[in-house]
Amino acid sequence: MEKRIERIKEALHDARYKLTPQREVTVRVLLENESSHLSAEDVFMKVKDKYPEIGLATVYRTLELLNELNVLDKVNFGDGVARYDLRKEGAKHFHHHLICTNCGSVEEIEEDLLPEVEKIIAKDFNFIVVDHRLTFHGICRNCQEKDGGTNA
Repeated sequence: MEKRIERIKEALHDARYKLTPQREVTVRVLLENESSHLSAEDVFMKVKDKYPEIGLATVYRTLELLNELNVLDKVNFGDGVARYDLRKEGAKHFHHHLICTNCGSVEEIEEDLLPEVEKIIAKDFNFIVVDHRLTFHGICRNCQEKDGGTNA
């Protein structure tokens, strides 16, 4: 975790920002809950436990700054709530998600599934793809097993 915090500190420094104590505690909460897809309010509540004097606006500003610096991505899974997802180190693209429409579970796919699609888009539409997001909505394995596959 400390290495990732150091790299985030460097990204902030390169953009002429400092890793303030408020930003650091926010980053630590995001790292500790990396697979949870927390909303800003979720992040705030967890940060407040560790840093009681922090304000919601500070957490929002920190999340937006980290989003601008491509340290994290703001995602929406169709429920109207913006959630924050740390970018994987060294990843060329945002990772993909499988969202269960029954239970709301979110599973991440780390593999880049779209290199051939990107080539087609570049060739046929003369468009340079710099990033992409892919979200699949459906029924997860657990819900299929519970329902005997009737919802699939």
